[in-house]
Amino acid sequence: MWSRLYFVAQALAGGAWWVAVFLSPAVREATLGSLDPVIVAIFDIPLFVCASAVAALGSRVAAVIAAVWTFIVTGCLAVYATVTTEAGLGVLLMAGAAAGSAVGLCFVLLGRLPTEWIVSRGPFAFRPANARASSFAHVATTAFQILIFWGFFLGVVPLVLAFVEQRWGLSMPFPPIAGPTGFVVFLLASALGLWSAAAMSTRGAGTPLPAAMPNRLVIAGPYRFVRNPMAIAGFVQGVAVGLLLSSWLVVAYSIAGSLMWNYVIRPLEESDLEARFGDEYRRYRDTVRCWWPRLRALPAGQIGAMHDADDVKAPVVS
Repeated sequence: MWSRLYFVAQALAGGAWWVAVFLSPAVREATLGSLDPVIVAIFDIPLFVCASAVAALGSRVAAVIAAVWTFIVTGCLAVYATVTTEAGLGVLLMAGAAAGSAVGLCFVLLGRLPTEWIVSRGPFAFRPANARASSFAHVATTAFQILIFWGFFLGVVPLVLAFVEQRWGLSMPFPPIAGPTGFVVFLLASALGLWSAAAMSTRGAGTPLPAAMPNRLVIAGPYRFVRNPMAIAGFVQGVAVGLLLSSWLVVAYSIAGSLMWNYVIRPLEESDLEARFGDEYRRYRDTVRCWWPRLRALPAGQIGAMHDADDVKAPVVS
């Protein structure tokens, strides 16, 4: 039902956009640059607008056509905008349509988002770490993970986004205080992330990543105040990097990542924790909030009551 409503909205929005393209030179220039709208319309109207309308009637083939075409247009338009510095707004609009079409297609074909693939396949599948490895090995592995993940998600991706934001003509001025504020916030968030990683790797016989989960229940350090300190640190770091780069697109990327984690990843993680640890995890979940820290750390006696024997596996509290 929701997928059909989405494709209805996409068809109407696509049709309205094409009307605006032919009626408004400003819209045409902002979204298509110097591209000939007639040539583009010959392909886009049947493959995007009409296919979305037919998909809204329940056609799986039309949904596939609309989604695939949307991804092709997004990629081609992104290359065009990066080379020519034109049509940046069009890239953003098509990227949003591509994401929506992908979600809609999943519901049309599967009736759901295949989120279970996250916990069962690939590098982020839930797996315990090697329990026989030394604490030094777990700390070293965690440090390597931090280097790779922070370097990619807080370095490479933001720099690419800031670059294309400039090339696509989408940059906006930030106040002078944004840079110093971002620097301070980044340091504080990084300290929280490192504290969380240290607590998980030294006390849990594992790492913060689901691919190498701790083997003991970890409710120490920042986990005594909030259930997801590493996630909080990561999202705040991303916003701070956006302030440092004066890039609203990086800030938006960080917010989008936090929403995806909260609504897609976190439910899977918490279901896994509850299934494996039952009342143990439920007590912790009911005592310590997910995002809003406690003013006082969880009392040591209460923490002890939550621990099982040393052979109990730990939840992925990250």
